[in-house]
Amino acid sequence: MAERLSKFDIPRLEFKGGAKRIGLGIFLALLLYYPLGMLIIHSVDDDLELAVTETVDGGSHAVAIAEVLIARETDENRWTANDPFFLPGAALDNMPHFQRGIIYALSRFAIEMSDHIGRMRGSSQVDADLDKAAGLLKYPGDVWWFDLSTSLAPTAASEAQYRSARRALHAYNGRLARGEAVFERRADNLEATLERIAADLGSASATIDQHLDANSGFLLDFKVDDIFYRNKGRLYAYYMLLRELKKDYAHIIQEKELTGSWGALLDSLSDAAVLQPLVVVNGSPDSQVLPSHLASQGFYLLRARTQLREIANILLK
Repeated sequence: MAERLSKFDIPRLEFKGGAKRIGLGIFLALLLYYPLGMLIIHSVDDDLELAVTETVDGGSHAVAIAEVLIARETDENRWTANDPFFLPGAALDNMPHFQRGIIYALSRFAIEMSDHIGRMRGSSQVDADLDKAAGLLKYPGDVWWFDLSTSLAPTAASEAQYRSARRALHAYNGRLARGEAVFERRADNLEATLERIAADLGSASATIDQHLDANSGFLLDFKVDDIFYRNKGRLYAYYMLLRELKKDYAHIIQEKELTGSWGALLDSLSDAAVLQPLVVVNGSPDSQVLPSHLASQGFYLLRARTQLREIANILLK
């Protein structure tokens, strides 16, 4: 009896013990998979010193920085807004909203380039590359390679569309440098662009106002950080674009004596863009204990909007 136990039962017990250890290891690996993966992937990159490394003589500085931002968020930092459930990025919250805010601002800029700056007046033909970029940047940010709700076939992922938009912008800037494309450096085009950006910031401020009115003071608010980081991404991208548009329209800004006003505008945008509290708190605007980070962001946003309108009014004169 003892002999049988030593030959058959003991190895079986050892196998069961090994299986338990393997199962425990897999459990611990899965337990750490999401938090460690999130820690590695997470990046709300609000670097205000980001610059164009490869300049194109005769091209647009603003278009070049748009290319850099798209490349950084889709390739270097990795696009996370469409990560499926089995990837750690799916559990991230702030980074995906920040990235989508950036793309939204770049989409608005591409539309302005297509409709106004990149064409001769309103009666000329729309630039094909700018039109393509504007359309691609409007593509939803949460589309993965497969969308089983619509089809079993693969589809175009969000980052693939944005990379195509970057290539279209690069092609336009290359043609512009060769004198084969249009970039209208007129005061009225710049004024129209600033008005569109101001209108977009007005829409963002309305979202803030609506949320504060309905939810201010509710600490268990799972939407406030989404709004905050979408706005942060949008404000950051506008800062980068306007910083470079200052170079594109240097002669207009100098002629209209707007250097100081433009600097103040960039200061307001940068102050808003770098706000990054450890936890976004939705306290009441008049709270003495818990802050309202959304209200603080809204202050800088509205100040930038006012400055945009002031500069636009001067450009009209």
